[in-house]
Amino acid sequence: MTSPAALPADWRDLYALTKPGVMRLVVFTALCGLLAAPVMPPLVIGFTAILCIALGAGAAGALNQWYESDLDAKMKRTAKRPLPAGRLDRQTALHFGVGLAFFSVILMELATNALAAILLAASILFYVLIYTVWLKRRTAQNIVIGGAAGAFPPLIGWVAATGRIELLPVLLFAIIFLWTPPHFWALSLFVRSDYAAASVPMMPVVAGVDATRRQILIYSVIMAAAAVAPWPLGLTGWIYGAATAGLGAVFVAFAIAVSNNRATEPQEMRPEKRLFAFSIVYLFALFTALVVDRWLLG
Repeated sequence: MTSPAALPADWRDLYALTKPGVMRLVVFTALCGLLAAPVMPPLVIGFTAILCIALGAGAAGALNQWYESDLDAKMKRTAKRPLPAGRLDRQTALHFGVGLAFFSVILMELATNALAAILLAASILFYVLIYTVWLKRRTAQNIVIGGAAGAFPPLIGWVAATGRIELLPVLLFAIIFLWTPPHFWALSLFVRSDYAAASVPMMPVVAGVDATRRQILIYSVIMAAAAVAPWPLGLTGWIYGAATAGLGAVFVAFAIAVSNNRATEPQEMRPEKRLFAFSIVYLFALFTALVVDRWLLG
């Protein structure tokens, strides 16, 4: 008996492969990097650059889900994704991800410059090969090192506009790099049973809850200090300086609450959930303040 032909992939499943929630933050930070640059490209070039970064992020997300479909099937929060749910096959996800990656990098080179295209390619390869393939299943430092992948967008946006790497976008890279561990570790604390079930060595699974909470506080303090650094270095004005100082103080306060929490059950981890939610607001607000500062104060 001949098995029925597979139905074509629904566009919503392909869209879900791109991790749209993550993509929104990627696109926003990239746009802010572009808008904060001292040279503004023509509108169509700027739009194309941001589109390429979005497509590159989508490609990385699709290839991540292609490779981790077995892990996603073991975790409650990811079991309904297109691949573990059986709505897409792995070959479709692989072709979709590779196609998006090549298209985004080639278009970036044609529309802007070779350096921006190289950085975009590096960010995709770093997320897929270094984080997803190498680090994710091997070390509790996966998020620490792998966080570099998500730190590229503002740097790429800046380089797409200017064609060169300068100190401010490097500091923006560092801020996101340092922001990533407390952001994801806060999440991993109240979903650690998922990671344990999938044998993913996230920090709470390997080092324990208390050690993870201490690490969150340490990284939060370092991140808050790094976020203020562009102001005394003369790279931004007082608007950014005041905003990031206030935002950093709130972030550290939330991290202290997490560090002092002794709850072990997910439903009792309200400080962790508050920090995770605020961490997203923090990054959006910080980059908004950067753009406002650059446009109003030059």
